[in-house]
Amino acid sequence: MTTKIGAVTKRRYDRLVKEGRNLVAQQTYSQFKLGENALEIEPIHARHGGRVAPGDEVLTVEWGLRMYAEDVGIPESTLTNYRWVASRWPEDFRVPGVSYYIHKIFAAFGAPDDPQERHDRLLDPPENKRTGERIWTVDAAHRALGQRPGHAETEQERVERIHDLAKDDAVATRVITDFLRRPTVAYEAMADRTARHAVNSAQVDRSREALDRVRRSAPAVRRIEHSAEYVDLVGACQQFVASASRLVPAMRGNDFTDEERERVHANTARVRATADWIESAVDTGNVGMDDALARLLGGE
Repeated sequence: MTTKIGAVTKRRYDRLVKEGRNLVAQQTYSQFKLGENALEIEPIHARHGGRVAPGDEVLTVEWGLRMYAEDVGIPESTLTNYRWVASRWPEDFRVPGVSYYIHKIFAAFGAPDDPQERHDRLLDPPENKRTGERIWTVDAAHRALGQRPGHAETEQERVERIHDLAKDDAVATRVITDFLRRPTVAYEAMADRTARHAVNSAQVDRSREALDRVRRSAPAVRRIEHSAEYVDLVGACQQFVASASRLVPAMRGNDFTDEERERVHANTARVRATADWIESAVDTGNVGMDDALARLLGGE
């Protein structure tokens, strides 16, 4: 079966590639030549508004380039780019077989007055994984300079592309919501401690906001919460008493080391302090604790 690329055979495609490279070489020559012509008209070091010889017309750099661009029929901005790239790539330092577009990408590489550094960099193209050929592609040139390629290939490049598209918080919210609906994505995301903490914090914040809205609309809710907290507190005390009533008799006949007795005494001291704190909070309404109590309850 004949391999096809698009609507043509592989053999025809290879011929078109060869023809295309010849056309790009011609185009590259034309682009550099236009840039050289623009440099001749207005050297890169010319000052804006500089006066010419007495009696001659006073022209700005922009005006000279605009006239030339109009007369040859190309946009002034295009000619300005050609001029700048030509200034960074003197003819002797251009690499044959490398397109103007690749030269343009590397025009900002290295020192402005060191074309040799740029030339040497272009002489070492990477291997194209698809063809095995050592050649510069536009994406490879961008990668070599640490810039974003036009087509993302690696996982990191795809992640960066998504970040670029989701810079707006509204867009990011919709994207993350859609992603978290995927069970596998949600599971893997929650393995990240920072992400898990952010989600938990957001859940707490939203619950608090919802409860605040309910409180403002229905003051009776605060009374219900008060009753629930009272029940929980009484229940905690009863649970402690019940646990102690079950555990203490079971210790009959046990011998404890000095370290074990010391640990029990320390914990019973915390229990006493907690009991005093509960009574004070109920009697006075002050639920705060001083530094000494905080250290004691913290096990210090």
